Amino acid sequence: MRIFKSVCALLLGAISLHASADYTLPAYEKTTLSNGLTVYLMEQKEVPLIDVSVVVKVGAIEDKAHAGLTSFTVDNLVLGTQSLDKKSLDQKLDFIGADIFGHANHEFTTIGASFAAKDQDTVLPILRDLVLTPRMDAEEFDKLKKRTLLNLEQEKESPRTVINRYFNRQLFGAQGYGAEVTGNTNTVANISLDQIKSHHKHWYQPDNAAVIVVGDFSQKEMKSRLNKLFGTWKKTATVTPSQVATTNAPSQSNVVIVNKDNAGESTFLIGGLGITRDNPDIVGLSVINTILGARFTSWLNDELRVEAGLTYGARSRFTSYSNDGSFAISTFTKTETTVEAIDLALKTYARLWEKGIDEQTLDSAKAYVKGQFPPNFETSTDLAGLLVDMYGYQFDESYINTFEQQVNSLTVEKTKSLISKYFPKENLQFVVVGKASEIQVKLRKYGEVSTVQIEDAGFAVK
Repeated sequence: MRIFKSVCALLLGAISLHASADYTLPAYEKTTLSNGLTVYLMEQKEVPLIDVSVVVKVGAIEDKAHAGLTSFTVDNLVLGTQSLDKKSLDQKLDFIGADIFGHANHEFTTIGASFAAKDQDTVLPILRDLVLTPRMDAEEFDKLKKRTLLNLEQEKESPRTVINRYFNRQLFGAQGYGAEVTGNTNTVANISLDQIKSHHKHWYQPDNAAVIVVGDFSQKEMKSRLNKLFGTWKKTATVTPSQVATTNAPSQSNVVIVNKDNAGESTFLIGGLGITRDNPDIVGLSVINTILGARFTSWLNDELRVEAGLTYGARSRFTSYSNDGSFAISTFTKTETTVEAIDLALKTYARLWEKGIDEQTLDSAKAYVKGQFPPNFETSTDLAGLLVDMYGYQFDESYINTFEQQVNSLTVEKTKSLISKYFPKENLQFVVVGKASEIQVKLRKYGEVSTVQIEDAGFAVK
């Protein structure tokens, strides 16, 4: 199963743009069918391929006590239709080289397909049936649950895989954006097929969804085809996606140690609250963050990897949602150099306020980001992903169409203002995955320390 790539997240990491020309989003049509289903159509004739995504506004924030329910639901949807069991579905798609995928995040779910334009009459009805009338086979459900539980156990051996969950929980709490998207071994083990069916029946409504099509097709013909396929999708319930309240800034620094007894290194995140997806300063912040920690020649990577040799890589990033967001510095180091690495990361981070960004450094970062941006939107898959995020996170293309203008207008004085306004400085939150017995006492200098075990399912750190 392909993992859906969130294209817009790249804007907060190594965002870039060809300096030779302004980039604007290709023209697209947005319409609404009579049943309330939103439709996006963007023709791209360069390659005979089509990417289709069905986006449903239900994410992990709706799971509450049943962490992982939304994600586990979409994983089950792509296992077959009423007329095609999993084996038959796989054979039919493999024969034509088509790809079907499902993915859920905190705020929305995506079921999509990539295929040759000539196969649209084969793939589109299958995609429609996966969304509206999935097979929900008990045997396949049990197989998937076993695989999912095994994956969740194996992830505990990879600190870099699980650390973001602990950081989100510490920053946002147990619900909302602190929810575990894929759940944990306790909650997933208790999810039943009837729960999956009920969750699907309640949330998968036409007026709570969008169909996004990008690629080589006739807009008029595709609109007619989608109307025939999805126009009969009947609303059976009224749903209102949750609106997550903005989180209050932490009132003190806290250190969460995720104990892994056999760890030979410490993996850590340091940060605080960030920005929402529709923040008008998102482009300027991406340039500043590029300097700090979003490229190989960044301050963090240069200090911690190149100069000090404490790690193989250090980064910083903003992660944004519709109503909130986070900022974090991340890296890993040997257990015995944990404090040294954290101290150096904090010292490097403090340069934003103590020394600021000079003209030469800013010009270099602006040139860098303007050289990387268009490749993020070259393919129909990239563009479909962007439209998915625009619908799911409720923002428009204005910041994309004005990207180069915003980069060019960023000045040294403006960077000072953005740093002061958006980069968390006080009451930072620390999450460290490592051997608690070796680092616990040493980490008290950074804040109030609490410890959880990496083996614990359904952890609670706040």
